Amino acid sequence: MDRSPAIWKFAKKMNHSLVLLSLLILLINISVIFVEATRNVHIVYLGMNKYADPARTKKSHHKMLSTLLGSKEAAQRSILYSYRHGFSGFAARLTQYEAESIADFPEVIQVFPNRIHKLHTTRSWDFIGIHHSSPKNALPDNMGKGTIIGVIDSGVWPESESFNDEGMDPIPSQWKGICQEGEQFNSTNCNKKLIGARWFIKGLQEQIERPINTTGSEDYLSARDGIGHGTHTASTAAGYFVRGANYGGLAEGLARGGAPLAHLAIYKVCWGIDSGGCTDADLLKAFDKAIHDGVDILSVSVGNEIPLYSYVDHRDSIAMGSFHAVAKGITVVCSGGNDGPISGTIENTAPWLITVAATTIDRAFPTSITLGNNQTFWGQSIDIGKHKPEFSALTYSERIALDSTDDFAKDCESGSLNATLAAGRIVLCFSKTDLQNIESASTSVKEAGGIGVIYAQFHEDGLGSCDIPCVKVDYEVGTHILSYIRKSRSPIAKLSSPNTAIGKWISPRVASFSSRGPSSITPAVLKPDIAAPGVDILAAYPSVGIQHSHSYALLSGTSMACPHVAGVAALIKSVHHNWSPAAIRSALVTTASQTGTDGASITAQGLTSKEADPFDIGGGHINPNKALDPGLIFNITREDYIHYLCTLGYSSASITGLANTKISCTSDQKRASGLGLNLPSITIPDLKMAAALTVTRTMTNVGHINSVYKAVIRAPPGVKIKVEPQILRFNLSTQNLSFRATFFSTQKVQGDYKFGSLTWTDGYHLVRCPIAIRVIRYQSYAHV
Repeated sequence: MDRSPAIWKFAKKMNHSLVLLSLLILLINISVIFVEATRNVHIVYLGMNKYADPARTKKSHHKMLSTLLGSKEAAQRSILYSYRHGFSGFAARLTQYEAESIADFPEVIQVFPNRIHKLHTTRSWDFIGIHHSSPKNALPDNMGKGTIIGVIDSGVWPESESFNDEGMDPIPSQWKGICQEGEQFNSTNCNKKLIGARWFIKGLQEQIERPINTTGSEDYLSARDGIGHGTHTASTAAGYFVRGANYGGLAEGLARGGAPLAHLAIYKVCWGIDSGGCTDADLLKAFDKAIHDGVDILSVSVGNEIPLYSYVDHRDSIAMGSFHAVAKGITVVCSGGNDGPISGTIENTAPWLITVAATTIDRAFPTSITLGNNQTFWGQSIDIGKHKPEFSALTYSERIALDSTDDFAKDCESGSLNATLAAGRIVLCFSKTDLQNIESASTSVKEAGGIGVIYAQFHEDGLGSCDIPCVKVDYEVGTHILSYIRKSRSPIAKLSSPNTAIGKWISPRVASFSSRGPSSITPAVLKPDIAAPGVDILAAYPSVGIQHSHSYALLSGTSMACPHVAGVAALIKSVHHNWSPAAIRSALVTTASQTGTDGASITAQGLTSKEADPFDIGGGHINPNKALDPGLIFNITREDYIHYLCTLGYSSASITGLANTKISCTSDQKRASGLGLNLPSITIPDLKMAAALTVTRTMTNVGHINSVYKAVIRAPPGVKIKVEPQILRFNLSTQNLSFRATFFSTQKVQGDYKFGSLTWTDGYHLVRCPIAIRVIRYQSYAHV
């Protein structure tokens, strides 16, 4: 073959070009593969549908993606779902740059990455760090195995799956209780989970002064729960594993209590009969029997109202009954009340109690409101299955008032609406007082013939179920909707069904309704002690009757927060069998969290949103895993509590009546400061200007035998703190050490409470003691 130099050079040049072209194609393919690999699914939310035709909405989505990606083919490859019925939007594979670019499109409301979520019904337990999924994955805490939680409440619905005893250990040998029979409740309703039940009604019967009659009532003369409150709290504390639990499809997933392998003992003292309630006589009998029966923990979601009675006053049955329970080694956990956000409204403030505040979790139930002008607003609702996906006439309650001068129509109070004008309409109501809520407003609207409610109110946590579709919105959204009503000749609206959304809200936040400290009776005792989930908590519920059509319900209140702490207390007790109630309380308080899901400080909802302080959350938000290993604890004995009562100035006879033991307060005790009780907190209501005050605490090492702890001080503004010693050294022979904290005011004027902390750390444990101090110029309150 002729291989002339010219031809050879040409062929060589062509080969180089082909090689370069091949490399270029390869690089392009690699870059495409790389771009595709960096694409993640994002949801592009566009809000209200602009088009009535779903096909046209879908076409608009493809057009938008084509504009972004450069071709119809690229758009078709990228898109996964087109949301075109309830709202407008789409899910598509996008790079981070593409997601940021499309977020700038004028039609786009929000772009957010797709996240994998586990289906959990009692979301609160995962939220606070307890991830039980079955009895087979038992952690070192054994899920409360071997402990008995007594629940003093409104009874139990024994058929609930949450009280199934599959996989439960035999009944503990310490148990001495019974399964008391009664109306629609017999001994077969108890099992290895629900080991006992009693009911007490004599106190109520005496109060009513007539024979008890359950005819026409949903309650029962037995431990069976007709109200639902007790069933809910019991299953929250120690319910067994239930897969697929939900409330009408909302919050679907795995339900279980905090201590799912703990046993339950039920003490019914609260009744729905004849307006019922929970009387002191019945409460005290329940405490008495619980002590006898051998419970380890008591959960009491019951309380008094302000003003509070003294601890030695026989009218505070919870303080009295719990004193005896704690003296026997039983940890008593109580709800703090639902009278927030007003200061000084906290209830169940006895120093031997664990008093619980309520917080939110990261779950919500968003519901869209579509107006006739194609605007979409969002509220929240839990009324699954009641909403019809169609437009209806919309009106404002004031427009349909029976009396044009009647101000009660604004918040849809009973009897204020014109039935002729309300019939067949969705009614917008504006809350004016705390006497009206969304449930009562919906009842008023329904009675007037209305078919739905949009209820605008100042921020208040917790949702209620209504007889007709109802959606709660804030004042801003309510005002926008009212503006539309006023401008439109024929206003219409459509209420969508709610959905479950998890992880998209900063939590925890202190619930607006949660009662706040300081204690109105003993301000030197920090209350509440701890905060726990108490907003829209899903747990077991009676499944009978029109009102009880679901076997699980979403309820809110410090009543719901209380059993969360009781469940964690059972976990601690199952690991540390010999710990006193004070030790368990100390572990909870000193290890509690101060931050939310975003890493910022926990906020408290109220008249305004603010950073939560110890009067909102006590030591902080419950942290179960850290509470199991607190490092150090503050212990308190029965004798310490008696000494404390003497320092308050109570008479020896009064304290004898409470303690059921002959007490004689010495003159030294009567002169002693009430600040000496060995609490895991320091509260000084009366630090005088230009004066020093010293508080002593004693700590017990429950961590590593040889440990060295250093003090870290965060003094409240206007106060200096000196701690002696600043280092605590524990060893085999020294397991208890005391320290003195001296407080000096640098303020020149009297002020409100200021907050700080004293934390002891060994490099691993953080033992945090919250501090609250009020500097005074004049003696502004009495101790008793």
